[in-house]
Amino acid sequence: MATIPWLVDVLRGAGVQVVTHGDWLNRMRPGSFDPIGVLWHHTAATSSATNPHPALNVCINGRSDLPGPLCQALVDYHGVFHVISAGRCNHAGTSGGSGPIPAGDGNTLMIGWEIDYNGVSQEMTAAQYNASIAATAAVLKRLGRDASYARGHRETSTTGKIDPSFIDLNKMRSDVAAKMAGGTAWTSTVDNSTAGRFTASANWGTSTYSTQRFGADYRFADPVAASDAAWYKFNVPATANYQVDAWWPANAGYNAATPYIVSTTTGNRTIVVDQRVTGGQWRTLGTFTLPAGDANRVAVSRWSSAAGLIIADAVRLTRV
Repeated sequence: MATIPWLVDVLRGAGVQVVTHGDWLNRMRPGSFDPIGVLWHHTAATSSATNPHPALNVCINGRSDLPGPLCQALVDYHGVFHVISAGRCNHAGTSGGSGPIPAGDGNTLMIGWEIDYNGVSQEMTAAQYNASIAATAAVLKRLGRDASYARGHRETSTTGKIDPSFIDLNKMRSDVAAKMAGGTAWTSTVDNSTAGRFTASANWGTSTYSTQRFGADYRFADPVAASDAAWYKFNVPATANYQVDAWWPANAGYNAATPYIVSTTTGNRTIVVDQRVTGGQWRTLGTFTLPAGDANRVAVSRWSSAAGLIIADAVRLTRV
């Protein structure tokens, strides 16, 4: 049986903070292990700054219906990699095939990160995401594979798994590729609940109605013949081109002509979207030249002639 005893050294070499647990070099499941890729998961447990790895013991010891270990490493709230196995683990089940990962035994084919967040009312922290990108890039380099060999469990699962939630997996692979090439793609996400980064008047309500929401909740307001915009504030590192993406939950009762406003170097640009459709995912509004500095950059306006609620959920900027 093959193992990956180099895992800890590779992670630390990539600048990832690592903690090992017990006899990780010999803790594994019986069976073959010849990994060609890396698979991302979420644990479905609620982590926090004071309880950063609530699923660690389960990942080590398993459950009554699934013996451990359940991953090679758990990624805690602070982005620390808890390495628990250098061998085969029960994390992937049967792979239906995704990208270059063929159909077959996922536990043989892939190294698994269990990222400790609940994936329903909680998204991955920036520390978890950044550490997972660095770790995935380093491991794929060690395996001699490119970024296309990084997958999400929802892409390979044959049983309808949804993990990892709130992550654009194509963007993840793009970030892994940039890391492998020695570059860094600046990106920042502001949710309606991001402290100090989102502002809206009292006319905007708060809802948890749609399961397509990004994070714990989202904001809503009736359309009016006035802006009353909800603003997203970003600390843009340099005047450059940035891709602007928006996330909203879709519903037939939401607005068909919602205006998003992007504050560019040449003035405000308005992009109109239909929030009745294509919800629960990142949708690209366009690429714009944004000025450097910490300021309101993107807004959702209430000024729409269409009926239905205007939704303000999350916005992401990525330098391109």
